[in-house]
Amino acid sequence: MDFSAANQSLWSAVLQLGMIAGIMLAANVLRRKLPIVKKSLMPTAVLAGFLSLGLRLTGILPIDTNLMEMITYHSIALGFIALSLRAPEKRSTQKGDLAGIKSGAVIVGSYVIQGITGIVISAVLAYTIMPGMFKAAGILLPMGYGQGPGQANNVGTMYEKLGFAGGQSFGLSIAAMGFICACVVGVVYINVLHKKNIFGAAAHEVISGSVTVDVFQQDNEIPVSESVDRLSVQVAMTAIIYLFTYLVSREVTSLLAKSAPGLAKTLSPIIWGFNFIIGSVLAMLFRSCLSFLTKRKIMTRQYQNNYLLSRISGSLFDVMVIAGIATIDIKDLSGLWLPFALMSIAGGVVTFYYLRWICKKIYPDYFYEGFLSMYGMMTGTISSGVLLLREIDPQFKTPAANNLITGSSSAIVFGAPMLLLIGMAPDSDVMLFLTFGLLLVYFALLVLFMLKVKKK
Repeated sequence: MDFSAANQSLWSAVLQLGMIAGIMLAANVLRRKLPIVKKSLMPTAVLAGFLSLGLRLTGILPIDTNLMEMITYHSIALGFIALSLRAPEKRSTQKGDLAGIKSGAVIVGSYVIQGITGIVISAVLAYTIMPGMFKAAGILLPMGYGQGPGQANNVGTMYEKLGFAGGQSFGLSIAAMGFICACVVGVVYINVLHKKNIFGAAAHEVISGSVTVDVFQQDNEIPVSESVDRLSVQVAMTAIIYLFTYLVSREVTSLLAKSAPGLAKTLSPIIWGFNFIIGSVLAMLFRSCLSFLTKRKIMTRQYQNNYLLSRISGSLFDVMVIAGIATIDIKDLSGLWLPFALMSIAGGVVTFYYLRWICKKIYPDYFYEGFLSMYGMMTGTISSGVLLLREIDPQFKTPAANNLITGSSSAIVFGAPMLLLIGMAPDSDVMLFLTFGLLLVYFALLVLFMLKVKKK
């Protein structure tokens, strides 16, 4: 085998990761030493991401966007698997709490209100100053902000075939602007909370000496002097769960393709796109099996170390955010800059106020954590939701991170009607207005469910 620089396949990924690591360390120095950056409370990963983006767009560094997208995709799943493997701590739950299921309704409610906002903007422009505007273009707002670039690309391409010139570029640009909105608005809001002294100046920083033996070594864990390093055990458990995540996803999609090819075209991208949910479920099942074996005295030690698993997930989420921001790309929007600007601004504002209102009702015990994580996810992706959450809950002590997982799962059920409306809206003006009316009714039903349904 050729180990020289001529073997690009051998060295390409290493060089790319080295560049990302160097940029992250440089961003950390800037955050620590520049007063203006330190006072802004901008997360190091966000600063490193935008530095990477600037270096890529100016051509200074040849950052491989395909590799960065792969890193983002895998880091999301691996990070949540590591979180889900942590041994659960006893936590008092609020009576009547259905936070996991209601989080799904919160997510789909965001889709719906974004869809309503987008349709209003695109329809008003089409009937006034932009008569050639594709009236159903507003549906791309929840696809880009709520679903992310994958669905924005798919629906934009579908609408382009139905007559929306530049639909794919419009959808991808909305998704890119959503990620920027999540980072910028989220950081500004964290600064507002800091000025109100709701969180300390360095709430996300760990004071030296705070990581004690009690934190690092829980009862009945494998000792540090074991023949295998404790970190290796945590990495191995995370990796094996991700291997099974791949195998389960592959078998399910293969079975769908054989038994229901038409349904497979719709569900397969969802299964692979939400593989972090499958990974988290498998991790929790694995954790339950370990707990069962320990209670039956078949196993005598606890193999999970919550501190190390949190550090693994934290590292993965840092890399994920940097890689995700580095791939942001605003496409050619000839003739579509006005609807793009209006939807980008209105989508961010409407989502902010809707989530701030509903999160106070759903997450009264951890409102800020619940709100920031949901806002980050519903304007960007789940990675931006985790990014904002880590700034005020670095150890993931609140259920907010778990709500992103369980909410995404139940949102698949709540969001099923949206799939029909996406296809209905472009058919005619009558269908567009029918879609708008159905969205209003569905939004009211979701709010009624979130506010009135209680656990018996």
